Amino acid sequence: MSIKLDRRQFLMGSTALLAAGALARPAWAQDAGLRQFFWGGQARADRTYGVNDLFAAAEDGATVDSSFLGWGDYWPKLATETAGGNAPDIIQMDYRYIVEYAKRNAIAPLDEYVGDVLKLDGFDEDQLEGGKVDGKLYGISLGANSVAQLVNIPAFEEAGVEPPNRDSTYDDIRAMGEAFKAANIRGGMKVIADGSGVEPMLDNWLRQKGLALYTADGKLGFGAEEMTEWFTLWNGFRADGICVTAEDQALDTNGPLENTMVVLGKSALMPVNSNQLVAFQALVQDELTITNYPRIAPGVGGGHYRKPSMFFSVGGSSANKEKAAEYLSFFVNDLEAAKILGVERGIPCFPTVRDAIAPELNPQEQIALNFVANLGDLLGPLPPPPPAAAGEIDISLLRTLSQEVAFGARSAEDAGQYFVTEAAAILARQA
Repeated sequence: MSIKLDRRQFLMGSTALLAAGALARPAWAQDAGLRQFFWGGQARADRTYGVNDLFAAAEDGATVDSSFLGWGDYWPKLATETAGGNAPDIIQMDYRYIVEYAKRNAIAPLDEYVGDVLKLDGFDEDQLEGGKVDGKLYGISLGANSVAQLVNIPAFEEAGVEPPNRDSTYDDIRAMGEAFKAANIRGGMKVIADGSGVEPMLDNWLRQKGLALYTADGKLGFGAEEMTEWFTLWNGFRADGICVTAEDQALDTNGPLENTMVVLGKSALMPVNSNQLVAFQALVQDELTITNYPRIAPGVGGGHYRKPSMFFSVGGSSANKEKAAEYLSFFVNDLEAAKILGVERGIPCFPTVRDAIAPELNPQEQIALNFVANLGDLLGPLPPPPPAAAGEIDISLLRTLSQEVAFGARSAEDAGQYFVTEAAAILARQA
């Protein structure tokens, strides 16, 4: 995928966040209600608003003023509001950014509320740990998920080939792509979107090689040779008509789901997160499912991991921290809320909640739950949170270079070397 943000826009957001530690101050003190901000689409918003109505009823009219944006627009907006001391009370936070926001005091530690208004007895330990920074709790996981591939089942039937399964390799994807070319379905649909600029897909590929995207001390966990190999893999797919064209992939701006390759009918596979199956199915008439990323060779696993899909955190400048913590507790504990939320944000982190909602899940939600629960040998350990500069590296390097290679502006070798050199420089500046 590509993204709306260019390097300048990203750096503007980062600069805004840098100012947050100095400018954080109580905001919205005159309003006893809560302000909430999250990324997602309308399906997520509808579920969230439903829970907010339940909370208002349970708390005798407590109000939650909620708004949302797509991923690409969310972070610059949040960074700007945070820097101005005007952060929402309830912030949807990502594993990638939680360390940076915590260290800038842009989100508040929640430990003082645990056991009081914030009830976490029985919460999955790995998900609880995922929300900690330097031993303090800064985020409550809203569900566990894993990376996955979205699969258009009827498209594979029309192409006369079996869809990928948990044993499929990149070589198998190539063979499926040849079958799609031969069948020429739906005006030339390709088997897979271009994954060369998708950081989680690169991360998974590296982990299968025994490497890492980033080391525990915040350095690159691979070199130019691996980066060149990655770009070369996708160059071959693109040249042979296995993945979508550069022009088609550029339509995906990492904003609305409507602009993604499966929804646009450009490909039958694309990288997603497991919890997104519900939202994608709402946009596509064809039956969808999910499977794992391809293996690099038969029997090689360990690339996937169970991660917090996202967190709710409390704004560092919030004047209503205790009430916000109470809302977080309600959101993850209340069984009626859980029935509204389903698994759209991931698999619930309380066993009692999982058991309560399981009988009421729709087919897509059941698929997502079973996928995360049955990763088997595909599952590896949760990596440490990435360094603060990872977002800039993703946006200004990986996504940009993947497009430059796709459009022929750079060779795979030049892009691989340039990526490693520039990423190391960005990390050094951050350090």
